Amino acid sequence: MCGISGVVGLKNITEDLYQGIRNLEYRGYDSCGVALMNKNSLIVKKNIGGVEEVFRKENVLSVSSKIGIAHTRWATHGTVTKNNTHPFTSCDGSFAVVHNGIISNFRPLKDKLIREGHKFDSETDTEVIPHLLEKYYKETKNIEKTLLKVLNVLEGTFALAFITTKAPGQIFCAKRESPLMLGIGDEAKYVGSDFNAFIDQTKNAVIIDDGEYAIITRDSYVVKDSVTGQEIQKSITKIDWDSETSKKGGYPHYMLKEIYEQPQVVTNALEQDSDSLDEIAEMVFKSDRTQLVGVGTTFYVASYGNYIFSSLAGEFCPPISSDEFTSLANVDKKSLVIALSQSGETYDTLTALKFAKSKGAKTAAIVNVMGSSISRFVDKVILQGSGPEICVISTKAALSQMLILTMIALRVGVKKKVLTKKAYEKSMAALAELPGIIQSILNERSGFIHRIAHSYCKTRHWLYLGRGIYYPIALESALKMKEVAYVHAEGMPGGFLKHGTLAMIDKDILSIVFIPPREDKALYEASIHCVDEIRARSGFVLGIHFDERGKNKDLFSEELILPSVPPLIAPLIQLVIGQLFSYFTATSLKRNVDKPRSLAKSVTVG
Repeated sequence: MCGISGVVGLKNITEDLYQGIRNLEYRGYDSCGVALMNKNSLIVKKNIGGVEEVFRKENVLSVSSKIGIAHTRWATHGTVTKNNTHPFTSCDGSFAVVHNGIISNFRPLKDKLIREGHKFDSETDTEVIPHLLEKYYKETKNIEKTLLKVLNVLEGTFALAFITTKAPGQIFCAKRESPLMLGIGDEAKYVGSDFNAFIDQTKNAVIIDDGEYAIITRDSYVVKDSVTGQEIQKSITKIDWDSETSKKGGYPHYMLKEIYEQPQVVTNALEQDSDSLDEIAEMVFKSDRTQLVGVGTTFYVASYGNYIFSSLAGEFCPPISSDEFTSLANVDKKSLVIALSQSGETYDTLTALKFAKSKGAKTAAIVNVMGSSISRFVDKVILQGSGPEICVISTKAALSQMLILTMIALRVGVKKKVLTKKAYEKSMAALAELPGIIQSILNERSGFIHRIAHSYCKTRHWLYLGRGIYYPIALESALKMKEVAYVHAEGMPGGFLKHGTLAMIDKDILSIVFIPPREDKALYEASIHCVDEIRARSGFVLGIHFDERGKNKDLFSEELILPSVPPLIAPLIQLVIGQLFSYFTATSLKRNVDKPRSLAKSVTVG
């Protein structure tokens, strides 16, 4: 939801702080601010806007400091104003705080503090923290004791960091259900919401767990228990991403870069540790019920997984949206819950997993970020190895997760004797073709997709239709259009048309139909029937299909013809087309592609 960065070092750290918070801008970009220590006083500079804009507007880089914290915000409490921008300070100006998460009891805390004479400038929940620090420091005269008292009264979720004139060379931070980690360098120490906060400076990280706080100086760090204050020995995690991987590399947007990285991402997925895939397949095989959990894009990935487990393994693995899991799920000791999350920090998904574990269920996850909360919480995790996904819109991570679910389903199919060894090997050979086919699509079809997207970019309503496993592809492709282009797009199974939606067909509603290869005979014919129903009512259809040109002459209003591929990988090819179509529509409309309005990358609040 928001990004936190902090640096304490031997030399001026302002530039490093800028780089760190700019690397986290995908987590939130409504506003930005910094607090820097200058001798024995705090300098706070903040404003609405992106990181680069705020640093320029407030002339932040002109300030020299050896210690500072920064924050980039995606609004949850309070509108987007300068007053609601982090950091927040105490009345006496001795504490400056940045925070990610939600303090659920901030209203009674704020009311009490106001009665005690504290003045508030914002609508946010965060602002209670510096006032509480000021209040309790007057009682304890000890920063650590003060911090423990504050943590004891705060309810909700948080990652927080603060600096204070009472301890000029130290950054204090704490975590509860919101990501936070330390970066360990030789001449500086760092704190951040994720690795990107310090990946340019060090690849050595210490992951802070729930119920822990940390204190860093330029040459030391210590992690302690938030209840007892006892020191906790923490191992150092080596980050296997490099800083250049997070850069655009010549592409105009991270979204396009990450779409073009998908051939390599697929290769990485195909090279997943076989033992890990086998272990989760064994968990599915031994469980009475397996449920797939995700939210947003990962819910559609879960929906795809249900189709793939059904077709390849004869397993019904219902997808449940994470935010509805506690209301809907039926889990017990014989159940398995497999979670899908790009960041590994998704609040609703973590809540669902906690509920599942409380009922005795086994848990597993596919995530992209090592050391994330979900990766450390579940019984078994697969780190998908897609590399950093900086664009708020998920593309390559979703494709990788669909592929990994397919490989697990194939293994379950063999265990259940639904698939022969020969059928398994044929399917794996088909998956091995995927990187090359995606590369050829990107090289040879992007221009056609760009032309069609540009021609119809002013369309305000799209129907995305798919039958069978192409239904979740339609859902995810429609979501991409909504997220990045701000265009109304509705994904649905093609069979829904005749049950109400045909009444909507007119010149203002255009349709996209994802059509499988002819080898998938029943699904192919059902999909063509959808097209016939729309065209019979003079509706527009963009057909995305694998037929040779002329096989369906005059059937489509526009068509995009794809190369012949094995049916197993055809839906994944269609997914890439959906991604590109939304991207080129967004660029034609001059949208802010990497930072869509009102969205954030890692949704760590409920």
